[in-house]
Amino acid sequence: MAQDHVHDARVDALEADNARLRRLLDASGASDGLRHGLRDTMAMLRAVLRLSADTAESVEGYATHLEGRLDAIARARISLDVSGAINLHSLISDELMVHLIREGDQAELAGPTVRLRPKAGQVMALAVHELCSNAVEHGVFGLSEGKVNVVWSVNDRDTTQPSDLVLTWKETGGTNVAPPTRRGFGMQVLNDMLRYELNARIDLAFEPDGLRCTMRLPLVQRIGRVVDEPESDDASESN
Repeated sequence: MAQDHVHDARVDALEADNARLRRLLDASGASDGLRHGLRDTMAMLRAVLRLSADTAESVEGYATHLEGRLDAIARARISLDVSGAINLHSLISDELMVHLIREGDQAELAGPTVRLRPKAGQVMALAVHELCSNAVEHGVFGLSEGKVNVVWSVNDRDTTQPSDLVLTWKETGGTNVAPPTRRGFGMQVLNDMLRYELNARIDLAFEPDGLRCTMRLPLVQRIGRVVDEPESDDASESN
């Protein structure tokens, strides 16, 4: 079908770009860290392309949603600071702003300063993008009273176990909220990708006034760390 041809062409083009990038990195003597980061990003892009095609209901829907997903991943890469990490608060607030949802208006965010490693930040950016898109298309952001409250905390455990990052996305102001009738891209990101990539545990509850999504993931070195002191807006620089 036409959708399959579009998908195959995009994957072929992306794999060709990946090969060109590898040749350029080899020629320039790029660092192992840069190589690894680009490989992770390209692998995620390929996964998003394939999964978007598998779950799309039409070619138009595929193209529209794919652009937003790729943009979310790109924003995460751009927001890397000088330490090679992504600020969780900025990641969420930036994605909300893309959907014209302002913090302090229809959104409230609260939690400690957490810096995510690049791969974890990209996965989280994609998950937040799907939550935002769902709230715009099917949930509370399309309603005058619709709001979201996003809170996160780091729960310390005993010294033999890593701390847990617990993030809850809670929508309010909705009416007659019901579970989706099909398992689309967003549900697969939340239920499968977060579990596989970040070892996260996900709890989804379709409550009468809006969706509640709780993510619990171990805050190990490859995922990120909590920073005790607050960050200023001037403390981060884009690569």
